[in-house]
Amino acid sequence: MSPKTAYLTKAAVIAALYAALTYASAAMNLAYNAVQFRISEALTILPIFTPAAIPGLVVGCIVSNITSTINPVDMVVGSLATLLAALLTRKLRHVTVKKLPFFSLLSPVLMNAIFVGAEITYFSADSAHTAWAAFWINFAGVFIGEAAVCLLLGSGLYFLIQKDKRLSSLLQQ
Repeated sequence: MSPKTAYLTKAAVIAALYAALTYASAAMNLAYNAVQFRISEALTILPIFTPAAIPGLVVGCIVSNITSTINPVDMVVGSLATLLAALLTRKLRHVTVKKLPFFSLLSPVLMNAIFVGAEITYFSADSAHTAWAAFWINFAGVFIGEAAVCLLLGSGLYFLIQKDKRLSSLLQQ
């Protein structure tokens, strides 16, 4: 398999996994609220292992947000947050705290809290007077959900990939 084909295949598999896990979260009413627990967000750790995860996560997010309650805006804003988070995750992959790429794990938490928090605020705040207060409430809600998934499930996935040399080598090929 050529390197380009391998890259596209990895990106496609990651996109499909992200979308499937988001739809599973949506079935449990966890994917599109102010506090989101998208199981798929655990995959945001993958840019540490392969650059193919960057387009994979973005495409997966676009597909997932087709059914968002504020579609098509969420397809753009959520995917932009995912792109920036994936780029930061990749860039910060060598910065570790006690062998954990903590800042890479934190990137999607912050990007989604900012972008999705602002998006929710824009579509729900009644006036500019309440917008800032609403933003910080929405920021906190998204931050909590993202942190729970990214820091708990994401770090678990990170250590699983680190421990399983076959999986690690498959992602890095």
